[in-house]
Parts: sequence; C-alpha cells; structure tokens
Amino acid sequence: MAVTTELIKKLRASTGAGMLDVKKALDDTNGDLDKAAALLRERGIAKAGKKTDREASEGVVGTYVHHNGKLAVMVELNSETDFVARNDLFKELARNVAMHIAMSNPQYLRREDVPEDMVEAEKQALMAQAKEEGKPENVAQKIVEGRIGKFYSEIVLLEQPYIKDDKKTVDELVKEVAATIGENVQVGRFARISIGE
Repeated sequence: MAVTTELIKKLRASTGAGMLDVKKALDDTNGDLDKAAALLRERGIAKAGKKTDREASEGVVGTYVHHNGKLAVMVELNSETDFVARNDLFKELARNVAMHIAMSNPQYLRREDVPEDMVEAEKQALMAQAKEEGKPENVAQKIVEGRIGKFYSEIVLLEQPYIKDDKKTVDELVKEVAATIGENVQVGRFARISIGE
C-alpha cells in the first residue's frame, strides 16, 4: 500500500511522533496504520528513557470530578512542546492520571518525596513485625527490603499499579505515552480534594 500524505497526517495526529519517524514506520509496515503505530511505540520506548533529562516546560492540567461532585483531582502533566500538549493522546493521559489519583489517593509523587522519618518509622515497624514472626536478623532485613517496596507502591503515585491495568505502574504508563509521542513527558504536581476527608 502506498504511503500517502493523508496516512502520514493521520498517524502523526494519533501518535504525536515526528514526520520522518511516521513516514519510516509507514514505509516499514507497508502503510498499515495499526502496525506503524505499534512500531513507533516499540522504537519510542527505547528512546523514552533518553529523553527524561530534557526540559518539559509545556503541558496541560488534567482534571477529574467524580460523578457525585464530592471528589476532584487536578494534575499537571508536562511535555517539551505545546504541539504535544495539544495532542489527544497526551490529554487522555492527563485525564487518566487524574482519575487514577482520585481512586488510589496517593500522598506523594515520587519515592524521593516521602519524608525520611516516615520511611524510617515504616522500616522499624516492619522489622519488629518480622522479628515477632521469629525471623532471624538477616532474613528480617531482606523481608523489610521487600515490604518497603509495597509501602511505596501504596503511597507514591508513580509506583502505584495503574487502576485500568494493574500489570503496569503509573510511571510505566507515562513512559509508554512518552515513547509513542516521542517527547519527555513528566507528571508534575497534583491535588486531590474530597468532601469530608
């Protein structure tokens, strides 16, 4: 199938990828839009990790208001360019992250944001629990290391299992979209407001 300008425009609109990347993906898949989009994602995931040090100063504020009007979330989602910030896939990610925050109620964005004294208190509680179970010191230490990961996954947004697909974390979801779009995508601040909490 011939690669037309229309196909290139369509794939660029749905993925936000660059013109040359889109054309090459369409050429490599004989003009098959779905296969080209999948190929762009594959190629992009490898590149996404390299892009995280680039400045992401554009973006959108994603919102979610629960149907009963008693719970609302705002989340800042950043990109490198305003072109990507206007992309439907990017806006959908912002809304999905906001919805995730509404349902999962994370307290912190990143592991580094959790106060050290809180982490230390949790480690001590886990150590005491392991010792109560009769575990030797060296085994108890390994148990604490394993369980502290679960602690982070409960309170840190980027480490939580994504509510729509618990086989991946929110961080992995953001990286997938970054790979598809071809730019650095970062979650900025978030706020969750709930009546009566």
